[in-house]
Amino acid sequence: MKVVPLGAGQDVGRSCVLVTLGGKTIMFDCGMHMGYNDERRFPDFNYITTEGDFTSRIDAVVITHFHLDHCGALPHFTEQRGYHGPIYMTPPTKAICPILLEDFRKVAIERKGETGFFTSQHIKDCMKKVVPLHLHETVWVDDELELRAYYAGHVLGAAMVYARCGNESVVYTGDYNMTPDRHLGAAWIDKVRPDVLITETTYGTTIRDSKRSRERDFLEKVHRCVLRGGKVLIPCFALGRAQELCILIDSYWERMGLTVPVYFSAGLTEKANRYYKLFINWTNQKVKESFVNRNPFDFKYIKPWSRDYVDLPGPMVVFATPGMLHIGMSLEVFRKWAPDERNMLIMPGYCVAGTVGAKVLSGMKVVEIDQYSQVQVNIDVQNLSFSAHADAKGIMELIRQASPRNVVLVHGEKSRMSYLKSKIMGEFGCPCYDPANGELLEIETGQDVRALMSDQLFQAAWAKEQERRQKSAVSSENSVVPAATPITQLPVRGVLLLGDGKRPARLLDPSEFDLDDIPIVSAPGIEADSSGISESNVAADTEELAPSSISDQVVFSTRRVFDGTELAERMGLSSSVDVAAAALLAIRELLLIDPATQPRDADEISSKHTSVVRVGRSIELSVPAKTAECDLPSLYVSWAWEEEELATQVLVVINRVLG
Repeated sequence: MKVVPLGAGQDVGRSCVLVTLGGKTIMFDCGMHMGYNDERRFPDFNYITTEGDFTSRIDAVVITHFHLDHCGALPHFTEQRGYHGPIYMTPPTKAICPILLEDFRKVAIERKGETGFFTSQHIKDCMKKVVPLHLHETVWVDDELELRAYYAGHVLGAAMVYARCGNESVVYTGDYNMTPDRHLGAAWIDKVRPDVLITETTYGTTIRDSKRSRERDFLEKVHRCVLRGGKVLIPCFALGRAQELCILIDSYWERMGLTVPVYFSAGLTEKANRYYKLFINWTNQKVKESFVNRNPFDFKYIKPWSRDYVDLPGPMVVFATPGMLHIGMSLEVFRKWAPDERNMLIMPGYCVAGTVGAKVLSGMKVVEIDQYSQVQVNIDVQNLSFSAHADAKGIMELIRQASPRNVVLVHGEKSRMSYLKSKIMGEFGCPCYDPANGELLEIETGQDVRALMSDQLFQAAWAKEQERRQKSAVSSENSVVPAATPITQLPVRGVLLLGDGKRPARLLDPSEFDLDDIPIVSAPGIEADSSGISESNVAADTEELAPSSISDQVVFSTRRVFDGTELAERMGLSSSVDVAAAALLAIRELLLIDPATQPRDADEISSKHTSVVRVGRSIELSVPAKTAECDLPSLYVSWAWEEEELATQVLVVINRVLG
């Protein structure tokens, strides 16, 4: 599988990721960068082709939600660059996306005087290509490529997308939130076990505090500012955090009996409420239930904003769009109020590098608005994260839910990705990547083996699991059997018989056939002995088990081939040293194995043709001899099913040493 970020690679903004799976290519998101006004604003589509024939190169475009850093370049790509293939969005995204695009177009052209920008007609023509993608509905792009959407929280209509073609599959999360808020639910996905999970990492190093404490802190700061006669500016996007914070302020004003005016500057407020009514099923359960009696988005204390109010005396609270202070009404109000130290600026979300919001949050006291003007920043700046992105804990939870074989990190700063990358590899033992924009990532994908499990094997596994639970409950401190919980995972010990084309693969109980009829093939370069290491996927370990218990032990094995020249250079080895033996020694030292039972140095390992490092009861690492088919250095690893968790940790150490 091939993955190439054209945007959001080690960066936040301009989300656009190309994925090729099963011979089909999907473009996930097509956004713009809020920190640039030149050609860097849009993804570099020339990476796909310089001839302009994008339709023949891309089978589908999928937009995860309506934020401009995920959809802002779409009319440019379709109408100005010539892509005419299908575009997939959820119904709320399809309804709201053109409104935000038109609003941004007006600001860019009418207020900033930009030329060559997409037009209103371009937006309309672009949206005609959109195919609706409903939650949990499988949509076939063609006979081979399928798409399925899952709820992502974040904003109204946001979705994570599962795509599969042939034996390869990928999940692209877009932006998501694993914590429910006042108007949306939490993201959720099936255990789809994709080959690759591509996840955002905006807050990859953050673990947020209690949501209630954040809300209390926010309301106290606003209240203190208006009591001292100051004005509060809260930049936010018209849909999403705006509704969340407006619900919070409206209920607080009613509870406290406050009369200080609260305004919302976006002309989209009425349209936003209309969409929340139309797509009420995308909100959380509390909103759905209260909607019967009263629309929670019809705010009692929040009034429409007029430009004339900016110079009015006295305290007030203003929600102004957009959220990063890069253009629009929020930037106009900031210019006026920033010099006064009585006023307060509350930044409730993430700000992309290069925007005025990011500059203010960095502590700059004089900020250049454009090449002609700058402003003195005396305003009290507060950064309270109400962002609807998953934090580090939420990202790990989503990976646990989806159970991917590989993880790719996008939409985050490189420093945060590095921390999260090591955490993911350590906890889940799966490869993790953080490619930069334009960097081609090729990921080897394995093929699942589907097998029919015999009734006898399933019944035996089920009975054994229930017996284990019963013993565990009885041996607990209270000696009380807990309430029954569903069995979601069932360990099965059997023997896999691969099919021959006519018959499917079967997973059988060992008693259902004679083990003597199954050939055991020894690993290449290793003598077949009582160690039981075998090249077959399932073999018997006879070293420590009696013959009667051979069928109870299932052993897996793999061969890790690596670049010896690169490793020797990195480890500073001379040309005379056996690189594979030196790697085995380094791995042994990292695993803290008892030195009394192991070779002491690289020379001693090199002198033994098939030296073995043992971990636990069954895990074995060895150096096989080079063969005519593969003359690269390699390590051979085998482990028993019972120690699969320990084996996963050992494999992480091996990957760390070999690179």
